[in-house]
Amino acid sequence: MAAAAGGGWPAVCEKFRAARTLSAVESLKDPETEPYRSKYSARALLQEVKQLLSAAEEGGEAVLAVRRAVLEYELGVNHTDTEELSAGDEHLQRCTQLLEPHRLSPDCVSLYIQAQNNLGILWSQRDEIETAQTYLESAEALYNQYMKEDGNPPLDPSEHFMAEEEKLTDQERSKRFEKAYTHTLYYLAQVYQHLEMIEKAAQYCHTTLKRQLEYCGYYPVEWARNAATLSQYYLSKECFMEARHCLAAASVIFSQAGQVPSAEESDETEPDQQDLPERKAEIARCWIKYCLNLLQSARKLLEDNIGELDPDRQLELKAQRKKEEDEKEKGRKKAVLFGTSDICDSVLAMEEKVSSVYPLDFQEAREVFLVGQNYVQEAKEFFQVDGYVTDHIEIVQDHSALFKVLAFFEEDYERRCKMHKRRIDMLEPIYTDLNPQYYLLIRRQLQCELADTYYEMMDLKVAIGNRLEKLDSHTVKKINSLAQFAIKYYELFLDSLRNPDKVFPEKLEEDVLRPAMVAKFHIARLYGKLITSDSKKQLENMQTSLEYYSFLVDYCEKYPDAVPAIETELELSKEMVNLLPASMERLRAKVSSFV
Repeated sequence: MAAAAGGGWPAVCEKFRAARTLSAVESLKDPETEPYRSKYSARALLQEVKQLLSAAEEGGEAVLAVRRAVLEYELGVNHTDTEELSAGDEHLQRCTQLLEPHRLSPDCVSLYIQAQNNLGILWSQRDEIETAQTYLESAEALYNQYMKEDGNPPLDPSEHFMAEEEKLTDQERSKRFEKAYTHTLYYLAQVYQHLEMIEKAAQYCHTTLKRQLEYCGYYPVEWARNAATLSQYYLSKECFMEARHCLAAASVIFSQAGQVPSAEESDETEPDQQDLPERKAEIARCWIKYCLNLLQSARKLLEDNIGELDPDRQLELKAQRKKEEDEKEKGRKKAVLFGTSDICDSVLAMEEKVSSVYPLDFQEAREVFLVGQNYVQEAKEFFQVDGYVTDHIEIVQDHSALFKVLAFFEEDYERRCKMHKRRIDMLEPIYTDLNPQYYLLIRRQLQCELADTYYEMMDLKVAIGNRLEKLDSHTVKKINSLAQFAIKYYELFLDSLRNPDKVFPEKLEEDVLRPAMVAKFHIARLYGKLITSDSKKQLENMQTSLEYYSFLVDYCEKYPDAVPAIETELELSKEMVNLLPASMERLRAKVSSFV
């Protein structure tokens, strides 16, 4: 190439390299008052290189076209980075137009794919997700076609401004090309997520994570976060082995943060470095969800029609599991493994700490519960009540839910009662401290949960009492006290639905319809469970009970669209509305005969 304005070709390359350094390295140090200072300096240098190229007299038409395309690409990315999307779009479009005839050649394919990736990002920023999808899917198709038809490591765009002796090795070219394609898949995963193509998004996310490990192109914290997020998708599908594998890999990779020089460009630092404690706590929360979901899914499989553990079903599932386990493990492992052998070993060791098969008895359930409980402590270390009220409460609610589902597996009623008491002890203090003005919805959740827990404890105490020959006064007192507490919290919840004039709504909003009706129904039942030797008091309780049952029946007559939300409760309420008046009559007659 002819000497292009003093210094010739090496000087042109030097300017180009300086522009890239300004963009990638110096811009990280720009002051907040001038966030794009280095980007603008880089742009000026790229424009100079463009001028120098135009003055060149030789180099061949094709070579010149590709070099121009490289500059258009760099300018396109530069304008996008400085939020000038229209200019960015123009430069990137010019880049692809220059390359179009040669896009499948080893000189051009990597640059073309990277230009398409950046057009995808740019259109995503404009919220034009379908347009972004078109560019990214076109980049994916081009990669696949190139690998099928040629497959040799193509030139990296930066090589078009390098002297022959500086050119990259095939190994380095391959690594950079694969990294560009991994970016394509990464952005496609996000696009599919946006378009609510959830399964496809998960599939692309999984492939991206796998490739990032394979080609050592990842930030540990970001990788771990994405893997933990993917685990939640697998949980929603009840794919517990895959969910556990993602979480174990997330924990292992996260532990590299801050101690391994990032395999991304060494002059870049991982964006989230200062947030390590928070990211660690987020992964712990994903582990809590894993343990909770595994236990809850097992409960669904094992419960009978009244929500108790079905021993026949338990035996049947244990026998079935023995038969299936080995086959299943072998088949599915192949599909999900992340990483190189040393990472795999650490991940497998992590996986061994918690099962991925449904726990079928108390012992197995307790092991999963204890892992979940450890992660609760870890998550609470960061998400403390001062500063993270909502997060802290959610974690405590998950802890309570872990106890609730463990209690299902416990056969001893007294011990089961103690587990529910633990739930009360963790939820009540939080509820008491919450300001009703700011945390109305959370208070309602807690009111319902506390009421349900007291209700459950009362039921257990009644079941324990039924086994005794005669109810002692201590058990009676306990049953009544638990029932009163349950009523108190249900009433508090119902009161929270009243308007400022303390009037209960004529028609309930859809989101509170079921909870409100269930609260009314449970209060009706609780008044029926209160034990008293005073017949007058008993009549009063029966009357209150009847009023609550009648509320349900009357409401559903007035608003028939409410029926599907509370069919079971409605049937029982109708029954009680028919039966109670006769029982009350009998009791009245009995009372008057004693007078």
